[in-house]
Amino acid sequence: MIVRRLAVAVPLAGLVSLAVFALAAASPFDPLDGYLGAHGDGFTEVQRAALRERLGLQRNWFEAWWSWIGDLVHGRLGESRSFRQPVTQVLAERLPWSLLLGVLGGVVALVLAAILGAWAGLRRGGFVDRTISAAAVVLQAVPPFVLALGAVLLFALTLRWFPAAGLTDPGGGVTAGSTARHLVLPALLLGVTQLPWLVLGLRETVARTLDSDAVKGARARGLPWRVIAFRHVLPVAVVPFLALCGARLPELVVGATVVETIFSWPGLGSATVEAARSVDFPLLAILTVLITALVLLGNLAADAAAVLIDPRIDADG
Repeated sequence: MIVRRLAVAVPLAGLVSLAVFALAAASPFDPLDGYLGAHGDGFTEVQRAALRERLGLQRNWFEAWWSWIGDLVHGRLGESRSFRQPVTQVLAERLPWSLLLGVLGGVVALVLAAILGAWAGLRRGGFVDRTISAAAVVLQAVPPFVLALGAVLLFALTLRWFPAAGLTDPGGGVTAGSTARHLVLPALLLGVTQLPWLVLGLRETVARTLDSDAVKGARARGLPWRVIAFRHVLPVAVVPFLALCGARLPELVVGATVVETIFSWPGLGSATVEAARSVDFPLLAILTVLITALVLLGNLAADAAAVLIDPRIDADG
């Protein structure tokens, strides 16, 4: 299964990068304007044409993509026009911060979803189930950026429990303490934005397992409820929950992009927004490929874990 998935992942990533160049070329924004920024009015048409030639912007999108693929094969990622840095430097500076935020946000989502979803499913029809399910539905209806702005207003500006944005305090250096304080609110918020479908999915799986013949037989034999819940219900619900977590990875990436932008977190999410706004082909393409690879690997990890946990699952299916 792993070999087959990886064999498909490579051409799929290539197609995704091709689509990025095609869609960016269809954008009404001029990459040269994004590169020049506020200084664009000070250039004559001759200077703009010469600069366009030097940056390779005169090529059509397919030629630009093919040239990018050739450089990528030889380990050259090109120059980011929006950050005025090599793409490798942009990745090196921002990838660790994105991984830190994404991993912590994912852990928050998994832990809270496992607790709340299992609790609601095991107490289906009761007050706890109705409360958790209703809260998940309402939370799903709120756009992530609205939730993020509301969290900043309440916890950062009104209560002043957490910093409003950034990685460190103004004028301060990057330290473990300041980074931890600035990380708490974005990580919690990212985790909360991923909760609704995870909670509702696990709740439904647990509730459905309670109606299975195996659980009915365990009850008929007089087994304690704790034994039924932890040995017959929850282990069965783990595999579908892992599959759902893998399927929600794209949503986690989107949520991280929104959170990074609102909280001015120096990660790849905010860099993706800037690259798209500036039509920065080299940076936008590699970021899109990395996101695609992350989603594919995440789904592969979830499926592989399911095969290891439940031997009844056919890895070749």
